Amino acid sequence: MSQGELRPVHLQRKAYVYVRQSSTTQMLEHAESKKRQYALVERAVALGWPREAVEVVDEDQGKSGASTEGRAGFSRLVDAVAHGEVGAIFALEVSRLARSSVDWQRLLALCAVAQVVVVDESTLYDPAEGDDKLLLDLKGTMSEAELHWLGLRMVGARQSKARRGELHMRVPTGYVWTERGLELDPDEAIQRAVRLVFERFRVEPSACAVVRWMNERGLVFPTRRPASEGGEVEWKKLGVTRLTELLHNPIYAGAYAYGEGRGARCWCGVRSTECVPLAAHPRSGRCASAMRTQAILTGRRSSPTRRN
Repeated sequence: MSQGELRPVHLQRKAYVYVRQSSTTQMLEHAESKKRQYALVERAVALGWPREAVEVVDEDQGKSGASTEGRAGFSRLVDAVAHGEVGAIFALEVSRLARSSVDWQRLLALCAVAQVVVVDESTLYDPAEGDDKLLLDLKGTMSEAELHWLGLRMVGARQSKARRGELHMRVPTGYVWTERGLELDPDEAIQRAVRLVFERFRVEPSACAVVRWMNERGLVFPTRRPASEGGEVEWKKLGVTRLTELLHNPIYAGAYAYGEGRGARCWCGVRSTECVPLAAHPRSGRCASAMRTQAILTGRRSSPTRRN
């Protein structure tokens, strides 16, 4: 459809320019995309709309187009179309408006009934025309599929980093991320506290007994906040839930596990998608520690009677 096919009914209403980028990072780093989207105002003026009749909808900046949830700008646009206030919707591409085929089809159905055209950088489409509707349907389907492909690439990238032990997940007390990778916490007091807990667990009959033993002696356990939160160390009483998490954490056995709960069981006793040894420990020490801890935990779970 060309510029010459615009009808008076379109120009008598407003032109809405929809601007959206999916994340704050894109807003900061993809400045050219932002400029191109706002430049659609000039395209609307060139097609015949007075500048004061061109309205920019940019409330959805930093929000995903995968659904309409939380997108106040898109909801306002749809409402204006339904009330016959819109003559044309301008968007850099279909994915700016919606990455869900359901949302896209609903918008196109409204546009066809309300006589609203859809315009991108180079083409003007009329959803009421069969050929234009077919092209818009294809664009919407490809936009939704692209979101799926992007997700697959992101998952693949995370798994690739996990295989090398370089995916920065939150690590338990006693370990920190450095420029060289995952290493033991340089604070000797923290290392001593972690060793004390694991050594005491081999003596006491249960996690509850370890916690009670520590509380009776007024011992506290450290928690180091992530570097993004300042990296401070907080010392407080150790609870049973926290201790159980420590005992089952594969990193203390020298294994970096990603996707815990899925995949085959590795040498450290944890089911995971990816599990690689950490360079911070000799392999024999990791295996021995993992086997001892897993044997203790398994034996105590299967015991019919257990006193704290």
